[in-house]
Amino acid sequence: MNSNIFKNIHIGTLLKKRVLELNINESRICSFLSLSPVEVLDMYKKESIDSNYLLMWSKLLEYDFFRIYSQHLILYAPAASTITRNTSTSDQSSMPKFRKNIYTKEVIDFMTELITTQQKTVNEITLEYGIPKSTLNKWIAKYTKSKTEAD
Repeated sequence: MNSNIFKNIHIGTLLKKRVLELNINESRICSFLSLSPVEVLDMYKKESIDSNYLLMWSKLLEYDFFRIYSQHLILYAPAASTITRNTSTSDQSSMPKFRKNIYTKEVIDFMTELITTQQKTVNEITLEYGIPKSTLNKWIAKYTKSKTEAD
């Protein structure tokens, strides 16, 4: 897995990659997005695109491209519990409240790979990404064991 996919997101490149994987015809893409072929090609060159288009791309390509941004937030933005916040303000927010971060298989694989290849220590990951040591230790026990059994 390319570890930079979640750090340096270039959505146009990822869209193009998925289109090639699925071998989707350009005319189908243009029709679905109501865009010209030139506009579609321009999207492939963009680092970011409008969220409405990203939603349409996600439907067309049957892939949740928004999750890439969510993973970026999990990995590179401080967890809410580690930031001092004015609780009275956040309790009154009209924004939807989500459960705590749910780590995807890709994030777990990325973290366990960093540890098993000794690119980072458990302490370094805890400091850099805010993932608790107990969580990392559970992942190491569970997922590195299952990988060695699969080999």
